[in-house]
This record gives sequence, structure tokens and C-alpha cells, in this order.
Amino acid sequence: MKLSKKLYEKKLEQLQTDLVKLQEWVVHKGLRVVVIFEGRDAAGKGGVIKRITEPLNPRTCRVVALPKPTEKERTQWYFQRYVAHLPSAGEMVLFDRSWYNRAGVERVMGFCTDEEYWEFLKSVPEFEDMLMRSGIILIKYWFSVSDEEQEARFQDRINDKTKRWKLSEMDLEARSRWMEYTKAKDIMFQYTDTTSSPWYVIESDVKRNARINCIAHLLESIPFSNLEHKKMILPPRQENEGYVRPPIESQTYVPDVAAKWAIKWAEKHEEKKSEKKKDEKKTD
Repeated sequence: MKLSKKLYEKKLEQLQTDLVKLQEWVVHKGLRVVVIFEGRDAAGKGGVIKRITEPLNPRTCRVVALPKPTEKERTQWYFQRYVAHLPSAGEMVLFDRSWYNRAGVERVMGFCTDEEYWEFLKSVPEFEDMLMRSGIILIKYWFSVSDEEQEARFQDRINDKTKRWKLSEMDLEARSRWMEYTKAKDIMFQYTDTTSSPWYVIESDVKRNARINCIAHLLESIPFSNLEHKKMILPPRQENEGYVRPPIESQTYVPDVAAKWAIKWAEKHEEKKSEKKKDEKKTD
């Protein structure tokens, strides 16, 4: 059942308050947290990441969304460019797609060899175990979207100019290879859905539910306590003891377009009200 907008906003506010507490705990304890977000195009990963990071301090919570590898990076150990973005003590890193690109887009689109692909699947469990042995908290989410819902979201992106950037030629090509991606995902789970580092699947056809479910699970996955804060009291503002500031005219201000629009809107609103009153008198 879909959450109502009112209930969704209420629960999201509560969860975001807890996310702030979690971040404070991560900083306080010097924890290192990595959260991976994977799934099909338009599955809702970005929306969840946005709601997680919204209330958090960007200094200690980073989003990593890497572009395609450079020529130099292609010659490196595959995990090397991802290792560079791992967290230091007191940091949370959210990977908007991750090293699992090799098991998905690279495999389906032929951007890696069969040898590189199978070596990756064998190496991932060892790599992730190594990260966790070093003290990193690793959580992996897979966002599952139906064929019909993905179609609707793609159409929305095509028709909305503010969302077209979300749809690339690669996304369109991936759409035409739906079953190949399905097979690649199933094989990836077979090798990498391990006891020590499991995949948590988020049903994402209903965006509001998916966001709430993911954030609630994330909060449950990392035990934390509420830290006490010292009461903050604003000191009195320093008084001006004769300093004369430069004239306002010496500064270049941004035009107040908002005020002009507000005036125009108010004028149109008044016009509509007066026209409505005239029509009502004519009717009488």
C-alpha cells in the first residue's frame, strides 16, 4: 500500500532526524561507513540518496558517482579508483553505482573481457571481506523496478526538460537489453550475495515507500546512540562604536526579480477577483 504524502513527509522528517544522530555517532566514534546503491536505470537510487544526504553535513557524508574510467584508470587494478574514495574515520560514503559496474553495464555492453568479468566476480567477495576486516561498515542495496514502472519513468524524463539529463544514450541502449541485464544481475547475486556482505533488495515501484524502507533499514543496520549536546547560548552582538560602512550604492546587488514577480502575481490575482465579482453582479 502506498504511503500518503502527509504520512510520508511526517515519517521522512523523523527518519532524517535520526540520520543526523547517526552521522554524529559516526563522527564521534570514528566509524567508516560505505553504502552502495545499485539497480536498473530509473529505479530510484538518486531520490533515496538525495533524501539521505539532505539533512547531513556534507563534510562527513560524501556521494561518489564516478564517470567512465579514463585511459589511465583502465590500465589500473580494477578496484583502484574506488579505493581512493573510501572513507576515513568519521565519514560516510554513498556510492551511486560502484565497482559493480563491471558485473552490469560493462558485462552487458561488452566494455570488459570475459576474463576480466569472471575475475571480478571471484575477487569481489574477497575484496569486500578485506574492507570489512579493516573496520569498514559495508551495506549494499539493490533497487528493483518493474518493466512497466521503468517505462513510465523513462517517458517522464523524455517529456520533462528538467529531467532529460537523467536519460542518456546508454540508458536507452540498456532498455533494449532488459533480459541481458536481468541475467547479469542474477549471476552477480549468485557470486556476491554472501553471508558476510549480503544484498538488500528494495522494491522501488512506489518511490515514497522505497525511500522510507531504505532509510529505516540503514538506520537499523548501524547501531548508534543519541549524543548529548551542550546547550548553546547566542552571545550579545558586538555594538558599533563609530565604524562607518561604505554606502550601499558602492555594492552591486542581484536584481530583485522575485519581488517583481510577486507584484505581478498579486496584480493578476486582484484582477481575477474583481472580474469574478463583476460576473457575479451580472448574474444577480
